[in-house]
Amino acid sequence: MKRTMRLIAVALLMTALTAGFAFARDQIRIVGSSTVFPFSSYVAEEFGATTKNPTPVVESVGSGGGHKLFAAGVGNDAPDIANSSRRIKKSELEADLNAGIKSVIEIKIGYDGIAIAHNKSAADFNVTLAQLALAVAEEVPVNGQLVKNPYKKWSDIDKSLPSIDILVYGPPTSSGTRDAFEELVMEGATGKIKEYGKPYKKIRQDGVYVPSGENDNLIVQRLVKDKNAIGIFGYSFLQENADRIKGVSVNGVLPSPENVLNNTYPISRSLFFYVKGDHLGKIKGIEQYVDLFLSEKMIGEGGFLTEIGLIPLAKAEREKVRADWKARKALTLNDVK
Repeated sequence: MKRTMRLIAVALLMTALTAGFAFARDQIRIVGSSTVFPFSSYVAEEFGATTKNPTPVVESVGSGGGHKLFAAGVGNDAPDIANSSRRIKKSELEADLNAGIKSVIEIKIGYDGIAIAHNKSAADFNVTLAQLALAVAEEVPVNGQLVKNPYKKWSDIDKSLPSIDILVYGPPTSSGTRDAFEELVMEGATGKIKEYGKPYKKIRQDGVYVPSGENDNLIVQRLVKDKNAIGIFGYSFLQENADRIKGVSVNGVLPSPENVLNNTYPISRSLFFYVKGDHLGKIKGIEQYVDLFLSEKMIGEGGFLTEIGLIPLAKAEREKVRADWKARKALTLNDVK
């Protein structure tokens, strides 16, 4: 009889665990994009200071890394929110669903320009999307054929460019900024160059392009030390360090909130975070954190996050995002590519 009761107790415990009811964590865990990190951290600090909840833990591991951790499943050891500087991929949503996550809620928070920047004391610099792609591509067209990239100086690409060494500090492959750069710059430019035949995104690995981890502040520090180098990161890092670095014009347009909003700056993208709906009501405070993030005082025009570089959504779009969140609208595979 006692053995039967023990077996029943174990069975009930296992049922509770697999149903997701045995949550013991009371601190929200957020992982993902280094670009979204400053905005998420600001909201987390405000949340911890103005509510009775502990300040959420926010980790900068890159968009790809964040989605991979998010897909660990449901429970104490899995993150509640994934920050992303690009939209979730279909393969990532599939991984979430295969891991037993029943609800992934997409939250779009605003826009961001991918800034191409250099030292404040450097001469002003303008490149086209095509010149930027040719500077960092693994292969480039020469005499009608694709060959390993021979360009060492910007002037090797075009005589109108400065005669200085090409040195680019940029995001690693785990970064959403890298994904967006490959799509908007590499594929966008090479798709119009006949020798490639199709969009091309391989980046050279001979030391000219230097992957610089998920801490964009490290790129800023390198630009401060080397006035000939350029860096690639989210616009907010350019704005925060405007006393030390400045933007490079792309197609004759400087990165700025106005130029991103009016679509004249050619390298811009949307920013997101993804909420694990299965954790709502089980990890304390997630709903209140998201509500605070989506408030006008955070993401509205003139909101706190716009002061540190977030480019706000239009009012109608902000209201649509809030309505979808209120309805706890989950993504389906048909929603993403």
